Amino acid sequence: MRELGRDKLLRRLKKGAIQAAIVAGKYQAKHFGKKLRVDEKPGAGLVTNVDTASEEKAIRILKRIAPRFSFLAEESGTSATTRAAATAHEGRWIIDPLDGTTNFVHGFPMFCVSIAAELAGELVVGVIYHPILKELYVAVKDQGATVNGRTIRVSKTETIADSVLTTGFTVQKEKWLKAEIEAFARLSRIARAVRRPGSAALDLAYTSRGVFDGFWERNLSPWDVAAGAILVQEAGGIVTDFRGGPFSLEGREILASSALLHEPLKSLLSPESCPVN
Repeated sequence: MRELGRDKLLRRLKKGAIQAAIVAGKYQAKHFGKKLRVDEKPGAGLVTNVDTASEEKAIRILKRIAPRFSFLAEESGTSATTRAAATAHEGRWIIDPLDGTTNFVHGFPMFCVSIAAELAGELVVGVIYHPILKELYVAVKDQGATVNGRTIRVSKTETIADSVLTTGFTVQKEKWLKAEIEAFARLSRIARAVRRPGSAALDLAYTSRGVFDGFWERNLSPWDVAAGAILVQEAGGIVTDFRGGPFSLEGREILASSALLHEPLKSLLSPESCPVN
């Protein structure tokens, strides 16, 4: 009976996350290329009126779906100050209402809505919606991953030489840029190509479906990676930190790929290979 109750809850969370992501995404598509109010968050990039409105629309829906859940959202912060507090609320929504805001502001159509649900510290649902391409990525714990209802799997590429990888650079350039450029150069010399689209959530979504063979980035926030991490895992991939340790939303490092490429990527991205000065 307990498992039946969990399955019912997961179905409700999945349905709510999909609904919220699509509503927010349609709002973004409607305002893409239009005049925006743009501000800069110190050390955290740009924010627009569309970011905040998208988040409000998503949260309004999610509160109806799971009234006792807490929230961790990029623009409005958190409604529970600790993970223990989130657990006491039965669960937590983790939301990036518009991942790729700089792209959105500059008219580059690589941005998305990212919504994840967490139960007792475990990611159980992840939804990413790319409103321009109308691609809906959905993952549920132990139930696989899909895009627009079609099952997806990570790539079967066997060597880094044959791979197309993706990454991003932190806005905190003074401390990290040298190490990130070194890692980018190191992988670029070996891989077929390395891309930098500017949306960590979409990087992970594309890795989950095998478009990219691997993704790495540091200094991200939980809302950047929560939905994408479960997508990659449910698509058969591996998600860790740069040393191969367990992935953590608070860990500030993520390496996601198939099992075939994870070890060689880890060896090339370890702190020993790319030290931070």
